Order: sequence, then C-alpha cells, then structure tokens
Amino acid sequence: MSDFTDFTQKRRLPAWLKRRLGSGEVFQHTHQTLETYGLETICTHANCPNRGDCWSRGTATVLILGDICTRNCKFCSVGHGKPLPPDPTEPDRVAQMAKTMGLQYLVITSVDRDDLSDGGAGHFRDVINRCRQVVPELKFELLVPDFRDCQDKAIGILAAARPFVFGHNVETVPALYEKARPGGDYARSLGLLQKAKAAWPETQTKSSLMLGLGETDEQVLAVLKDLREVGCDRVAIGQYLRPSKTSLEVAAYITPDKFDWWAQQARRLGFSWVMSSPFMRSSYHAED
Repeated sequence: MSDFTDFTQKRRLPAWLKRRLGSGEVFQHTHQTLETYGLETICTHANCPNRGDCWSRGTATVLILGDICTRNCKFCSVGHGKPLPPDPTEPDRVAQMAKTMGLQYLVITSVDRDDLSDGGAGHFRDVINRCRQVVPELKFELLVPDFRDCQDKAIGILAAARPFVFGHNVETVPALYEKARPGGDYARSLGLLQKAKAAWPETQTKSSLMLGLGETDEQVLAVLKDLREVGCDRVAIGQYLRPSKTSLEVAAYITPDKFDWWAQQARRLGFSWVMSSPFMRSSYHAED
C-alpha cells in the first residue's frame, strides 16, 4: 500500500475517510443543550467530520469570542471579518452548559481576535474561572490563537486560570504557511508554545498538524523536532479535509498505516501524548 492517494488520480473519498453522521439520544441532548445556552462550537463552524462521534459521546469543543475571525486562513471554513465585542454572558453560559451535560473535561477554543489588546486571553480566563465556580471538578484544555503582538500579556493573564492543557496548533509545515495560513507565522507559533512552557514548566503543552496539503515527510519530521525543541509535550496529527468549497483542495489522502508510522516517529522524539490517525483533530479524544 502506498503512503497516500494522489488526488489527481482519484477524487473519490477513500473508504477509511467515510464516517456516518451523528444520531441518537445523546447526540440530540448535546445539540439541544448547546442551542439552549446559545453556544458556538468549532465542531459546526469547521465542519468537523468527528462531530457525530463527539456529540454522541456527550462532548463538544466550545468556540468562544464569537464566530467571526479576524484572519482568513485558507484551510478553515470559519467566517472572517469584523467581530463583535466579547459577550460578558458567555462565561456563565459555558458553565451552565458544562453542568447540564455533566462534563468532566472541556476543550475551549476561539477565533483569532487581533482586534483585542489581549487577543482574547482575558475572556478565556473568565470562562474557565466561572466554570470552576459552577463545576469545581471540571478539567480544561485550551486551544488558543497565536496572540499576535501580545503573547507575554496573554500568558500573564492566563496564569490566573491554571491548571489546564495549553494547546496552540502550528497546523502545517512552514513552507505552506503562505498558501494555507497567510495570517500566521510559524516562528511566532513556536514562540508561544516555548513561552508557555517556560512560564509554566508543569503545564502540558500541545500542538497539532494537518497532513495532505502537499508537505513532505522531511518537512513534517522537522516540525515535530521543532515542537520538541520548544518543550511541546503532546501532538495530534490528522488528515486535512476540505471544509468548504472555498477552502484549499486536498493534495493527498494519507493512509492509516502512514499515520501509524507518524505516531511511532512522534513517540520516538519524546512526545508524552500522541494521537495520529486520518480523523484526528487537536481536540478529538483530548480527554484521553
């Protein structure tokens, strides 16, 4: 078996990438609870293929700070433009959702908020602190933007909300940033992970990579080494799937065997937590 399916030869989705939509009582309860509290999820806005599985297990990744991003990354289907100010009622609504769903682990992410002086860090802090008041035993994982121009300030603000797993995705190899992530900067993303680990040595840091955008094995291996050099503890590796008609096309479908091979490489480099599979996303099975 080859390591990937060339997209120019076969445009049909490989069998290993076909997944059923969600259904059932737990799925409906998750959907209704999120609607009741007026919460957004990255599951919906990123057209995540894992939504059916996650919602059927009673879990979802909450998207805070609105659903309008200040950037326009070509791999993402989240809307972009001028966002509204942070909603002061959101921390309590997230907390009540967590209580209603009986959550033990909550992943919180956000759009990029380059319009805010702290990049939205204060809102992350407020959501976590309110959740702890309502559900004291709740554990957290953050998937944050790169806090452009305010990384030190953001880390200082978030210190008041520990403990949590601190996640920030490099997304792809640096050679593809101009095409896939024009608003991002590879060195800036690595720098944020390094600053977080330096500030909080006991905090687990995490990042994620998408494969299938045209990267080479050598480039992926270099990114994994870079992540370890800045102290990143956890890594998730998954297949890029086009979330909308305006998003970048898939360059290659990586086989499950190759994802297993990447898991072996990541463990060999010293990552303490590794998830690597076609459907893997940074927040998928994060509680594991």
